[in-house]
Amino acid sequence: MNRSCVNCLKTMLIHLNFLCWLCGAFVVAFGEFQMIHSNFASLITSFWPIYPANTLVVTGTIVTCVCYLGVLGGMRENRCMLITFFVLLFILMLVELAMACVFLVYSRKIDTYFEKDLMQSLETYKQSSPEGNKTLKDDFDAVQHLFQCCGVHGVADWRGNIPLSCCTKDPCNILPQSNWQEGCLVKVRDWFARNYLSTGAGVVTMFIIQFICLSITIPLFCHFSRHGLGYQ
Repeated sequence: MNRSCVNCLKTMLIHLNFLCWLCGAFVVAFGEFQMIHSNFASLITSFWPIYPANTLVVTGTIVTCVCYLGVLGGMRENRCMLITFFVLLFILMLVELAMACVFLVYSRKIDTYFEKDLMQSLETYKQSSPEGNKTLKDDFDAVQHLFQCCGVHGVADWRGNIPLSCCTKDPCNILPQSNWQEGCLVKVRDWFARNYLSTGAGVVTMFIIQFICLSITIPLFCHFSRHGLGYQ
């Protein structure tokens, strides 16, 4: 392989890894944004990966670290960094495929997790003292206010003990209180489906970039090994 081809492959590897690093950093930032502005963590507990922010932060952090190593290895033509990058990237791609399989297997059960956890959270809300389980109560109230819904399947889930977050008009302390009638289960499930669609598109894009980087790393490593380069 002549030097011009090597330089071309090295440049492609550096730029693709830098692009992948930027994607990973954006994914981490987006996951943190969701953690701050979403109120579902205390309500959905049975299967933590269905909470998108967790998956985004963990995946994005790993991607940024691996791609940073790839950028350094390509710039310095370091065989040790390149082989480490190759191994880590290969493992990362296997993990991403495994996660995709897990979500595919559990996709039909996600509705069951939603319903079970939301009903359990509602019962805990009803049975708690005014000062108890404040985080769960705040999250449930925020969900009802945000999605303009009440209860899990409908307002009847509260059995008369309806919180103010179900109120449709302000002020809410005037009787009879007007409440949202639709349950939160369908609306929360649809919100998660939309988030997973955008998250899945981002993961597929990163996977394609990672595959190209993996393909470029092999001939570069072989060239550096053949010419005794890469220890600097």
